[in-house]
Amino acid sequence: MNLAPLANESRLLVEAKLKPIQGSRFQPTGFPDLGPATYVLPDGTPMLLVESAQSMANRLEGVCWDGNANDWIKPLLGLPFVLVKDKAGLPLTNSVLEAHRLNSPYILEGKDKSFVTKLKQELGTDDAMRVDLRKLANVLLKYDVNSLIHGIFIAKSEIAGGRMRLPRVLTSFIEARNITVAPSGGVKNDHVNPGKGDEGKTSKEGFGNVPFHRDEFCGEIVAFFNVDLSQIRGYGFDATIEELLIALSIFKIQKLLDGNCRLRTACDLVVDGAPVVTRPSGFALPSLKELETALPKLITAAGTNFSAAKDREVTFE
Repeated sequence: MNLAPLANESRLLVEAKLKPIQGSRFQPTGFPDLGPATYVLPDGTPMLLVESAQSMANRLEGVCWDGNANDWIKPLLGLPFVLVKDKAGLPLTNSVLEAHRLNSPYILEGKDKSFVTKLKQELGTDDAMRVDLRKLANVLLKYDVNSLIHGIFIAKSEIAGGRMRLPRVLTSFIEARNITVAPSGGVKNDHVNPGKGDEGKTSKEGFGNVPFHRDEFCGEIVAFFNVDLSQIRGYGFDATIEELLIALSIFKIQKLLDGNCRLRTACDLVVDGAPVVTRPSGFALPSLKELETALPKLITAAGTNFSAAKDREVTFE
């Protein structure tokens, strides 16, 4: 694995063409009171947001987690995260799976104040003082490396007035261009009393045949990935930690593209050709196999910066 060509670059930009695993239609993400996020470019090209940056962050985290073992997948074992247990001592959730990572209410708002007290002690800054983001980065490296990649906003007023935040290092989204609408529909059948839904019993109660319509789309689908190398360097870590964070970011990209891109029931996608690095020119992404070999060594080398597992446990009641 050779990351040397990235040494003087501010961004690593990657694009990957996607296509439905079968057929030509796909279902995009939808938003309350909005539905599909369609828009038009200034040149008139019809566009569609297939998957948002928020959702892609969750997916990039998800491919790194072994739900059966309740731990990182094998190449990432040893990276720190905060484990939340229930009052019986069983795993409840953790900072990798929580949408806001360390800012999860299961970590900060329960009766067990041990971890939030650590954060106050290690991050505590007077409201009128400048926030030290390098200090925040070092604390995140100690307790939750994942937050250094996907960002954090610790919205606790008693910790620097709620100003401790880092933007994402790794940002991703999926768009489709030259889209067309593929309208379709169906019916929920009631074989006992098909007409019940028309006799005062509404579909909310589940009775009767209930017809519905659905819009799917066709178009040219592309996944975009942006790794902010300047932000990683701004943390002030040594070369080993920088290499770990860059390798981890690329691993997440390769793992997602290599694995399950089934975003929804009707949005099952596969990569259409090799991912393309658009910046810097000439850089070749390390393969998934190369990253799986390199990461355990980098994690071991960085291990002295990580806190002990017992210091990363919280009981939620």
